[in-house]
Amino acid sequence: MTPQARVQTTIELLDSTIASVQRNGAAADQIIADGFKSRRYAGSRDRRAIRDMIYQVIRAYGSAPVSGRAAVQGLGMEYAAFFDGSPYGPAALTHYDMPALAMPLPEWLSALIPPLEQQALLQRAPLDLRVNTLKTDIETALACFPGAKRIGQRGLRLADNRAIEQSDAWRDGWVDIQDYGSQYIAQVCVAQPGQTVVDLCAGAGGKALALAANMENQGRLIACDIDRARLARLRPRAHRLGAAMIESRLLFAPHEQENLADLHQKADVVLVDAPCSGTGTWRRNPEARWRLSPERLEKLIASQRNILSLGATLVRPGGSLIYAVCSLIEAEGEAQCLAFLLENQDWTSAPLTADIGRIQGPGLILSPAHDGCDGFFVARLMRRNDDSI
Repeated sequence: MTPQARVQTTIELLDSTIASVQRNGAAADQIIADGFKSRRYAGSRDRRAIRDMIYQVIRAYGSAPVSGRAAVQGLGMEYAAFFDGSPYGPAALTHYDMPALAMPLPEWLSALIPPLEQQALLQRAPLDLRVNTLKTDIETALACFPGAKRIGQRGLRLADNRAIEQSDAWRDGWVDIQDYGSQYIAQVCVAQPGQTVVDLCAGAGGKALALAANMENQGRLIACDIDRARLARLRPRAHRLGAAMIESRLLFAPHEQENLADLHQKADVVLVDAPCSGTGTWRRNPEARWRLSPERLEKLIASQRNILSLGATLVRPGGSLIYAVCSLIEAEGEAQCLAFLLENQDWTSAPLTADIGRIQGPGLILSPAHDGCDGFFVARLMRRNDDSI
């Protein structure tokens, strides 16, 4: 493909992405993959260049631009040269063309996140692996990835973003892709062999798989979610990693309380990794900025409050409730926990200590700028024993 043809394809896929955002449809990576299927003439270098250009646009604009054409124009003068009317390229620029104004965050959202973190959130993320101690040990896994370094208790950070799924270590279940921050959330749970543990918002099960390894496949671990498709992805992952103890449970809104009635005050540990704005994961998913609005944020905050209350009903006296969000917005993290503790006098917060993070209210905040991992708020809340209330 010519450089002009690459730019035109970028514009077309951006237009499809912008339209998908407006209808809350498929994510950019899916649109790009589908777009390449219908453009088989694009070679590997073409696809790489187009993908890089698309994500350059997505990182440059905090809100979805009016069109792909305007967005590419707004990247800078070096791109204007490609709008020359060449065959298979974009039409030549006219005085009617107006470039989009690049702004990393909309004003309302910029006020909620410190400037230093805003810059870090738009950088590329490193590739972290969790070593699966159900099948191997840290040193053996480390030897499989030259240049990698240890992070945290069971993590590796790779020197490059190689195709992990093609490695023997991946196929044999020795490692799983998981950001260091997510690994730390599982660590905070302090899940022990023989316990009853509930992952209330398990999704595809990344943290549940880490918990299974921490529990040495002993005890009871229930992974719950309301999304059937996401929860279904847990089974093949668990098989590859040898996590044989995980029970999957599909919940049906608004009947989650009834779906979990058998676990009422039975769990030693409940993890609530609540649905959130995802601001802490923008390095990996910058398109999420295009899908966030003040109205959506308010709905998420209300949902978090309800899920936190639901999770609390499952914890036995003396047990722990781990609340986490992959967000740097205070209203989703610290404020939620403080409100919960104010309303529930039979609960208290337990201090967290680690080599990463900063204290924020009853919990810790992890961030790309400070800790080099995805952004998270996490707190450990404890239900008091009956005789101590």
